[in-house]
Amino acid sequence: MLLRADRLTKTFADTVAVDQVSFELKAGETLALIGHSGCGKTTTLKMLNRLIEPDNGVVELDGAVASGMAGHEWRRRIGFVIQNAGLFPHKTVAENVLVTPGLLGWDRARQQAKLHELLDMVGLPARDYAHRYPAELSGGQRQRIGLARALAGEPDIVLMDEPFAALDPLTKDGLIADIARLRRELGFASVLVTHDFGEALRLADRIAVMDGGRIVQTGTARDLIASPANKVVEDLLAAPRLMAATVGRAFGEGGS
Repeated sequence: MLLRADRLTKTFADTVAVDQVSFELKAGETLALIGHSGCGKTTTLKMLNRLIEPDNGVVELDGAVASGMAGHEWRRRIGFVIQNAGLFPHKTVAENVLVTPGLLGWDRARQQAKLHELLDMVGLPARDYAHRYPAELSGGQRQRIGLARALAGEPDIVLMDEPFAALDPLTKDGLIADIARLRRELGFASVLVTHDFGEALRLADRIAVMDGGRIVQTGTARDLIASPANKVVEDLLAAPRLMAATVGRAFGEGGS
């Protein structure tokens, strides 16, 4: 098992944000944490990366316990993609992508090879984009650079926190396809936080629905659709079902 979260718990003041959350992730697998705003999914993700330290519980990655090493060392083992990319505005694309390889002490030749490889993979070749700054890029391009940066240290796992939320539908669709392709090519595992069941359906092997700081159901998309555990799960499924029905009617009318 690559990743194990065991009874993670976090309280802010009098509010229990995450309550005894446990799950496991195999190498190469993607798990989506899905739920409405305030359900605890982002706090859970940040505890995996030690951006937030749990009050109780354990995180293990490939047998190593998170609390057994310094936070910055732990984070170097994990790729992290956030909404709006979170690039350093004063650094070039190349400098942003190569942050982790630099911290890991890679030599210049290895860093440059990785830079060219990743920028080609995300469709932004180094000869055209390495020297640019984030302000010179579109939102979709910035998010692709954020993905390249997350993959630059060759992590076994990538955490993604609402990476598509600020993108228009066409850009989002393209980036989802890119992530799915890169996952097939590179074999990394990932945990995706989203409120959109459609995103989870396209990217995740399994989906964990959260509500009130707890996981209320985990399974494949087929499992959740066939047998939702409660009304929270049913409500999350309602929007994509309505959209599918609306699109189906529209295409049916167009073809008649």
